[in-house]
Amino acid sequence: MDGHGDLIAADDVLLFVNAAITSTGQREFHSDAAEQSLSLDFLHEYLRVNYRELYAATLALDINDHNAALIIRQLLVHAGETAAAGRRAEGRLIARRLQLLPPQRVYRLFGQLRRARVNNRRTRAIMRDWLAARPEPAFDAVKYRAGLTGALRHAHLATPEVELGDFLFAPKRRGRYDAPLLDAWRRAHYEQPALYELPFTVAEGFAAKHGIPRGAFLAKIAPKLSRLEQLRLQESARAHGAQDLAADLSRMPLTRLASYVLALPVEERRGRLAELGGALRSAADRAAGARRGSWGTVAAVLDDSFSSYGSGTKRRRPLAVALAGHYLLAALATRYRAHWTSGRGNALLAHPLGATPLGHRILDALEGAPDRLVIISDGWDNAPPGLAAEVLRIHRTRLDPGHRTSIVHLNPVYDAADFDVRRLAPTVPTAGLRDAEDLPALVELAQFAEGRTGLAELRAHLDARVEAFLAPEGEPR
Repeated sequence: MDGHGDLIAADDVLLFVNAAITSTGQREFHSDAAEQSLSLDFLHEYLRVNYRELYAATLALDINDHNAALIIRQLLVHAGETAAAGRRAEGRLIARRLQLLPPQRVYRLFGQLRRARVNNRRTRAIMRDWLAARPEPAFDAVKYRAGLTGALRHAHLATPEVELGDFLFAPKRRGRYDAPLLDAWRRAHYEQPALYELPFTVAEGFAAKHGIPRGAFLAKIAPKLSRLEQLRLQESARAHGAQDLAADLSRMPLTRLASYVLALPVEERRGRLAELGGALRSAADRAAGARRGSWGTVAAVLDDSFSSYGSGTKRRRPLAVALAGHYLLAALATRYRAHWTSGRGNALLAHPLGATPLGHRILDALEGAPDRLVIISDGWDNAPPGLAAEVLRIHRTRLDPGHRTSIVHLNPVYDAADFDVRRLAPTVPTAGLRDAEDLPALVELAQFAEGRTGLAELRAHLDARVEAFLAPEGEPR
């Protein structure tokens, strides 16, 4: 039996993990960016000071990139708080997580460390090792020029090649470069065809400089675009007359694809039901993997109320997570039924609308006595307020005390005022949810939020995740 202190520690860690999965410090429907950032900064400070080892271990979990970078920055800024053995363990976690972060976010993190004058030996070694492992230094020099230059100066590092050093620190020293990408950047200043040899974001600036029409530029740069750039720019290209830029929807990640679908006008979605539905089902099948069809009968309560719009900076994000979760749950189940709060029948036509009658929809879902009930909502039950909590309490204590139906609440929105995701009822575990693809792992993590398990079980779970996270490439993770 865990002591009271251990249960509090487990609650603190889970509270932080929920925040680190859902919050990005950006505006949400019920709180602005300043409130989100203030609340998140407090949680990082609190966990680092009181549970530093567990704080570092959360780098192995499915937290979002914003919080992963914040954790790394906190650990490096306050490196003196831990002993040598702890620093070695942290160093391995940091190095592994940096490999998984997008390079632009890593260069931004290095810039923050430089401005904070964090230049201890460990920080310089971490920067050196990450830069040495970059597969294409010339690509980084062109695309992340300022970030790479700043990192090299801050860590007191030399460039791997003299030519690269000239490009970064004395670009006028050479009349031409041997590396094709570096020379394309030089020629793009006065030669339009050269800009189509560059990465999209760099070429975009040169296109504006040369006055190239947007439609013509997008049509010619299309072969250089990544999958996500194609998805993001597809509608813009059509608006500018570049019809050839068509993203292959069948290869897109599930939650990104759901966001794309919801950004389309409802009438267009209505005309492309088969295409969009097929792409979402394919993405869900890939996300489900070996777990496809293994969850038995599943019922879902999905929130498409007005607050699922999110905010201007995270437009329709909560609804996109619910839509992606809908398709993933259908893939995981042998028999599946969805209950949208609006009562809508076709998920592809979902849009934020009306109040949140979660209690009524939970009653509908429990009528079928499913093996699992998954609720995806921001937790603001308001039609009538509190009905969902009462329904769940009575079901758990009177109708199903043996937990024949497993119930979990997944919340894609961080509540800055409560320093946690908003919960529906004490008897039902709640976990934060960033991308629907993480749903199976988060359902497992949510068991710790029921209050029936303590710090020892949570620590064992984290140790297992850290071991898998640090396993060499090729070994099972």
